[in-house]
Amino acid sequence: MLSFWEINTFGQYDVAIIGSGITGLSLACSLKEKNPKLKIVIIERGTFPAGASTKNAGFACFGSACEILSDIKLMGEEQALALVEKRVKGLHMLRARLGDDKLDYLEQGGGELLFKNESVEPDQIEYLNKLLYNIHLKEVFKFDTGKINSYGFNQDLFSGFISNSCEGQIDTGLAMHNLWQYTVSLGVDIMNGANVDEIDAHNDEVHIIVDLQPSGRYILKAKKVAVCTNAFTGKFFPDLDIAPGRGQILITQPIPNLKFKGIFHFDDGYFYFRDYYDRVIFGGGRNMDFKMETTTDIALNEDIQQRLSYYLKELILPHQAFEIDHRWAGIMAFGKDKTPIVKQVDKNIYAACRLNGMGIAIGSLIGEELADLMMNDKL
Repeated sequence: MLSFWEINTFGQYDVAIIGSGITGLSLACSLKEKNPKLKIVIIERGTFPAGASTKNAGFACFGSACEILSDIKLMGEEQALALVEKRVKGLHMLRARLGDDKLDYLEQGGGELLFKNESVEPDQIEYLNKLLYNIHLKEVFKFDTGKINSYGFNQDLFSGFISNSCEGQIDTGLAMHNLWQYTVSLGVDIMNGANVDEIDAHNDEVHIIVDLQPSGRYILKAKKVAVCTNAFTGKFFPDLDIAPGRGQILITQPIPNLKFKGIFHFDDGYFYFRDYYDRVIFGGGRNMDFKMETTTDIALNEDIQQRLSYYLKELILPHQAFEIDHRWAGIMAFGKDKTPIVKQVDKNIYAACRLNGMGIAIGSLIGEELADLMMNDKL
């Protein structure tokens, strides 16, 4: 049961945002930066965001060479390039908003490992570099097969390496903590442990049925509502093209004399790893069992986790001893179309979701785009 004071103070807002991940927080920041007088609340069912914002591997990436080539084949050159540009702009927004020190942002580059049965032609790399030059203003990709040996990877299984000079990495926990702190400093309320059961448009306002533990259910009213729950958005809008995709991740104990720094991909980007202060963070494997990993159940897939351990030993650290420190999983959102959803779905109700595993890079820009859409609609 809520008191009169609670209902009177926390019962009516200009904007209610459902989801406190990077998109929801970024939307709140953009709205407040545009209009500091707006009264905004973010509603989050958990202590931490339920998706991948605090559960990712800390890749501030815009895409590997093979992924971008695949996207061009799937989407066409113009749309694929626009998506890369959104990722780069989104990351720049996040860095400008918080500062690199509050993200522990490091631009150490990285690259993509090719198995012996894979090949990328030199003219394809030249094509990508020309395409991306206006975004990065320098050459992004080049063949550098010698890195396989110098980084200590398995030369018997990997036959090629495409370096990437522009990729970066962040400390996910630090970044989200500081984004949360910045959002609160702007005067945004955040309600944790608040599960949204229903959203109903009523004339010129929206009613949100919130189960606020341990106080119980109540109706929160807002002029406009934005759903920023990514893979969990289907609960409210089942007709949207959104499918959850679970990512499996592990991290090692510190490894003396770790030979590589940066972020790396292989198997068309379905496996990815990076350094983190002499540790290795390694994740992926969703392509091993798409059906099982198309879920919002935040749990470990033992088969994929075992494969991660095997690849870590055989492919990435074949000549180094290591111990696994921790394993976890996070939920991403995908669809037939790789372009994120930013739209009005009902009267005074909006959605920003389907970030396709690129939330860190693109989330800030998606929040800004939705803020512009809402501001233009008489907010």
